[in-house]
Amino acid sequence: MKRLLLALATVTVMFAMPAWSMNRSGSVTMDFDLSTEAAGEAVRLWIPYPVSDQDQLIGKIHFAGDYSAAGVYTVPANGTPLLYAEWPQGGTSRKLTLAFEVTRTELRRGDFPVREPVWNPADYAVFLAPTRIGPTDGVVKELADKIVSGKTTVLERAKAIYDWTVENMYRDPETRGCGKGDVCYLLIRPGGKCTDISSVFVALCRAAGVPAREVFGLRLGKQAEQDITTWQHCWSEFFLPGYGWVAADPADVLKAMLVEKLPLTSPQIVERRDYFWGGVDAYRFKLASGRDLVLNPAQSGEPLNTFGYPYAEVDGKPLDFYEPKSFIYRFSFKEL
Repeated sequence: MKRLLLALATVTVMFAMPAWSMNRSGSVTMDFDLSTEAAGEAVRLWIPYPVSDQDQLIGKIHFAGDYSAAGVYTVPANGTPLLYAEWPQGGTSRKLTLAFEVTRTELRRGDFPVREPVWNPADYAVFLAPTRIGPTDGVVKELADKIVSGKTTVLERAKAIYDWTVENMYRDPETRGCGKGDVCYLLIRPGGKCTDISSVFVALCRAAGVPAREVFGLRLGKQAEQDITTWQHCWSEFFLPGYGWVAADPADVLKAMLVEKLPLTSPQIVERRDYFWGGVDAYRFKLASGRDLVLNPAQSGEPLNTFGYPYAEVDGKPLDFYEPKSFIYRFSFKEL
């Protein structure tokens, strides 16, 4: 039984979690301070806004600050929710806090259909389309065709691409942020972080006729209280006809190999490789999806490659969201 009461600035959720599911609960506070920007310049801020879905519950959400205007909007292209705030020229203090509670469920997908039902790719055209730096033709298409050669179903093709991604890419700790996901570059130099690795998986899936998308979110702390400012994470999902969306996170397999200094053949990595094919842990929650986004209200800059980070403009010029020390924000987690 679900009961959901939703308001723009305050959300309260009541929901009975399945008894079998593992979950992680806590409060997240996002503090922003853009007061160091010049007083004579207007400042605009867009923040990915969390909402409940079948895998996560968002409650007690509220925001406050000294902005001149603020509101919750959605991205026109795909409905991704966002919190927008603005401060006019002449302001000396520009602060905003967004806080909420989150309960995230562990996902373990399995018992996939033995036979693939008839489905219409046109219904999933947006998840088969190329993006600015994620093409589905040329070398990407050529590689995808090689990987899925002899595979006749969506499930077989997606699994072959997942296996190829795990076996041929690696986590590069020197990559800035989560990476950009420039697929053609990554096929030449296959090292990166989560957005890079997920973007290669998604582009190859789409080139092979498998609907796929990236999911952008934030990791939850495993301690009672933690700073999670730089804990952004990107994982993947593909659409399986007759079943629904299935998670796949090759990036976390490759991260475990690097952090734990283990080879691909080690029992621990084999276990993780199996786990992240159809499963994701409860220590993360979703914030956004989509690529090449025009926000709402529209930003002055070019379409956003991803909306995994907050985005701000000062006098129409973007701030570097990879630098929370200059684009000042802090995310904190507290266990409930």
